[in-house]
Amino acid sequence: MAEVKDNPDAHRYEVWEDGQLAGFVRYRLDGDRIALVHTETVEAFAGRGLAKVLVTQTLDDVRARGLAVLPFCPYVKGFIAKNPDYLDLVPESERARFELSPA
Repeated sequence: MAEVKDNPDAHRYEVWEDGQLAGFVRYRLDGDRIALVHTETVEAFAGRGLAKVLVTQTLDDVRARGLAVLPFCPYVKGFIAKNPDYLDLVPESERARFELSPA
């Protein structure tokens, strides 16, 4: 079972499976905003849906922490575009910049 956890020292959320690092979302934290800049899955774990698990749990944690999201990572931006329940995490004033708008 995949486990997602924040690794603030490395500035990334990590997904672990069977005790091994399977992927991560790198971020920059600036006050009450978090810029999600890069998502990567370790090749040995590709194709298992772990990126989706990772991004979902990352966004859920960010929401719980009350942070706004700046989705510089194309995968995160695409995920938010396909899952509008997360659009509210992107400040309204920043949505055009990321080509995100309400459906």
